Amino acid sequence: MHAIRKRWTRGDIQIGVAGEKAELTYPVNYIGAGPESLKQLADHMPVTAERPMFIIGQGALNRPDGAQVLAAAAAAAKALGVVKDGWNGFNILHTEASQVGALDIGFVPGEGGKDTGAMLEPGALDVLFLLGVDEVEVPEDAFVIYQGTHGDRGAHRADVILPGAAYTEKSAIYVNTEGRVQMCERAAFPPGDAREDWAILRALSASLGATLDYDSLSQLRAKLFKAVPHMAAIDEIEAGDAADLGKLGKGSAKTNSAGFANVIRDFYLTNPIARASKVMAECSALARTRAAEAAE
Repeated sequence: MHAIRKRWTRGDIQIGVAGEKAELTYPVNYIGAGPESLKQLADHMPVTAERPMFIIGQGALNRPDGAQVLAAAAAAAKALGVVKDGWNGFNILHTEASQVGALDIGFVPGEGGKDTGAMLEPGALDVLFLLGVDEVEVPEDAFVIYQGTHGDRGAHRADVILPGAAYTEKSAIYVNTEGRVQMCERAAFPPGDAREDWAILRALSASLGATLDYDSLSQLRAKLFKAVPHMAAIDEIEAGDAADLGKLGKGSAKTNSAGFANVIRDFYLTNPIARASKVMAECSALARTRAAEAAE
């Protein structure tokens, strides 16, 4: 939102919003509450703006017709010239850390596999391994192994906890929301028995008799770079293919009429690190108090 406001202060920009009405710090044109607004956009002729842009939040995609909504958004983006030679203005905001990188390396269900929703159905699985997963409701009948930090929701539900290193305690490669590959070095070593994620998984694989084929972080990265070459291009963005947007837009666009909902209800407590912070807890409490006073 800050980046949008910064661009608005420069002038010569029109901003439209579809979804819940919100009090923003810049003027907007309200397009509509739900998917029907995307269909209306798709009927327009290409706009004259030099760099039109779509920013799609998870509130539009984390719903039963999410795939259809994405197809409708892609069709509208194509109609409006959002993706063209030298410009890709089709953006999806992710609410989960590491989700962009996971998609980049193809970390999706294989043939016959289960997606997240299917795995969380009661009775779907006997064992669930949560690798830093804290934002889902795990069924009571599953045996849960949690690997992560900060003792958040996933750890509270776990039957076994494998303490991992926090992001400040490990050398790692990240992919930000725009697809830019970034590398960071540890600022400190993890406390106690906590270990870096790769080391825990390597040790666990040996105990299970299915030893992974690497013994060090450098060996693991060499395998990563061979399998996914653009991960070695630090501080660069892998260019997308406009044809992929066209294929996406040809998908089924039968959506329901429900309005889009904001998935973030408490700005100050959106992740395990924030929820472990005393300062963020105080900010959250203050915000709730002010909201209650404003509603009176």
